[in-house]
Amino acid sequence: MRLQVLHETRYDYVPVVETAQHMCYLQPLVDARQQLLQHSLEITPTPTQRSSMTDVFGNGRQFFALQTPHSSLLLRASSLVDTVCEAMPPSSVAWEQVRDRFRYVAGAVFDTAGEYSFASPYVPRHADFAAYARPSFAPGVPLLQAAKDLMQRIHADFEYDSDSTHINTPAREALAQRKGVCQDFAHIMLACLRGLGLAGRYVSGYVLTHPPEGMERLVGSDASHAWVSVYLPDWPDGAQWLDLDPTNNRCGWGTPGADYVRLAVGRDYADVSPVRGVIHGGAHHNLHVAVTVTPMAADLFGAGAEMGREATTGQTQNQGQAQGQTWYQTQGTIE
Repeated sequence: MRLQVLHETRYDYVPVVETAQHMCYLQPLVDARQQLLQHSLEITPTPTQRSSMTDVFGNGRQFFALQTPHSSLLLRASSLVDTVCEAMPPSSVAWEQVRDRFRYVAGAVFDTAGEYSFASPYVPRHADFAAYARPSFAPGVPLLQAAKDLMQRIHADFEYDSDSTHINTPAREALAQRKGVCQDFAHIMLACLRGLGLAGRYVSGYVLTHPPEGMERLVGSDASHAWVSVYLPDWPDGAQWLDLDPTNNRCGWGTPGADYVRLAVGRDYADVSPVRGVIHGGAHHNLHVAVTVTPMAADLFGAGAEMGREATTGQTQNQGQAQGQTWYQTQGTIE
């Protein structure tokens, strides 16, 4: 599927920001299941310094600095992406076998996926997560089957409520209240997997705003989305990451579906926040984020023909900061 993604982020500051340094993750990933055909990032005002690099997780990261006073900041990321969804092959590898792969054994080969089996800032270790996961992970159950069952239980047990949590709500609190948004569900599922010694990573991205006729509209499609990947080693063609979206109860190899666009992967939200940085000034700011995902006619790529027109939506947030130098990390709208 060919998808056009427009992600617009705007900050309005009072008083003005004197200087600022920002880092952003707004460039979609590239691999065998997702090809990036075009990408641009427009920044207003024009940065005095700008650079790009690939981070430790393989994500495209951009840094820019503003050294003149400004009362607003506008980021407009535009991407054209081809996505592929592959059928899931059967798997009989027991979850305990995969867990044992990450246990330390002197002289054994280190599996780099093990870094995703540890606690991280938004995904703590706690017995509550392991207790919730246990019914899905009976002895000898294949990891593929257990992970899908856990995803389905979270989808059934938790209520999607955009007013129930905020960006810094602890995963354990969301677990207890059985409410949250996609970021909470992803963190809870990761905490369950890692609590059993398995490797899971956080995925940020987008889903198609209005799907083709006959397909169900997905929750969280008017903003940035989040889901989970679980690691399955020892496939004939190499290790695989199985993507699971507990918000919408969908899964697949490398992506839950062709109508998903993967933006970045990390241990949790803290690693892949689309925009973060340090500002001097701007004691108060309003944040507005709008995401539009549009299906495109692949054979008319040169002409940029649209197959459908999606409504751009956004959310404004009012946030106050102490006067002076402020560090921030924000998604804007993540649902």
